[in-house]
Amino acid sequence: MSLSVDVYVPRAEGGIEVLDVPPGCSDAAGREDWRTEVWGSEPVRSLGARFLPRLATEDLTVAPDEVPAFLAECDLIRTHLGRIAGHADDVSRVDDMSRVDDMSRSLDNIVDAARRASAVGGGIIIW
Repeated sequence: MSLSVDVYVPRAEGGIEVLDVPPGCSDAAGREDWRTEVWGSEPVRSLGARFLPRLATEDLTVAPDEVPAFLAECDLIRTHLGRIAGHADDVSRVDDMSRVDDMSRSLDNIVDAARRASAVGGGIIIW
């Protein structure tokens, strides 16, 4: 299984509406084991990240008013991808640069979704 990132908007009558992924965009947010091996890893937590580490124990919902702080966290994590990749316990033992590339692509998709969410007054879910 893989993690997906989706944009949602709150409904006036309560609840949320998950929006379709636009053409040319991807909802790929990493492999399922990245919940603990990447986004919830010690290197990510040691950066003071408060959103992505929650994936280690639950799906992540970022409320509309939290999106700017979430984007700032993603920027911080991006500057440390090499260190995070070096920590990841990848059973296929691909080289660190390949892991950095994979993580960077997933983070690009997450950031893209967060920016789309911000533009419509919505939030994101990673599940």
